[in-house]
Amino acid sequence: MIRKIIQIEEEKCDGCGVCVPECFEGALQIIDGKVRLISDLFCDGLGACLGHCPTGALTIVEREAEPYDERKVMDYIVKGGPNVIKAHLKHLRDHKEFEFLTQAIDYLNDHGIAIPAIEEVKEEKHASHGCTGSIAQSFESNEVDEDGQRQSHLTQWPIQMHLVSPTAAYYRNSDLLLAADCCAFSYGDFHKDFMKGKSVAIACPKLDANKQVYLDKLITMINDANIKSITVAIMQVPCCSGLAQLAQQAREHTGREIPVSVVVIGVQGEILQNVEL
Repeated sequence: MIRKIIQIEEEKCDGCGVCVPECFEGALQIIDGKVRLISDLFCDGLGACLGHCPTGALTIVEREAEPYDERKVMDYIVKGGPNVIKAHLKHLRDHKEFEFLTQAIDYLNDHGIAIPAIEEVKEEKHASHGCTGSIAQSFESNEVDEDGQRQSHLTQWPIQMHLVSPTAAYYRNSDLLLAADCCAFSYGDFHKDFMKGKSVAIACPKLDANKQVYLDKLITMINDANIKSITVAIMQVPCCSGLAQLAQQAREHTGREIPVSVVVIGVQGEILQNVEL
């Protein structure tokens, strides 16, 4: 993927190391007397280290680079202890990187690491969003209620791709339904036939901005959440096919041969196609 990332001009670097502690992901280290970017995966491209180099050796460029991986960064961060963890969470919060902040907190919860600052950061994160409706939660579903009315098969929140954490507990080892927004309105038994027993993420491949974020999240779901399969539900309109392409690209990027199927729904609610990719 093409993204922003730090670049170090070796001839300008004198190895003073002033920039190293300013990188809250541990992406910079002094090796053979020069500062080096140890991995693309560790650099979030925010440039917190810029302005701390006395020789001007650091710049931000856009180039082909592996996606930033918050969970791999956390593998390194936790070794530094509570103060390093707090500094990293504050860095993410201050730069409004709420998706990465959620991933970092999920990581700490998964590993049983609890420090006082975590809850404070959570509260500030949601206050900055202006909405507490993006808090991850899981719940039970019932197929029918007492009077026979069919009930929702949704067992999680949120579901919109820009809001979900790809490593949330409800995605781990699940079968993922990746659905275009309009599908549930067109197909009458969408919950029963498609959502039952699956984790869910929805998106509009035509109107949503920054689809690279969607691709990155799908890659994380496959690699880190270890999802078992992807069912892509799209409408028959041409622009909807982009969602299936994202799922296929994510699978190709990871190299994992998980099943990916695509269901095409007509505007009048009929299933037009159901194929394996």
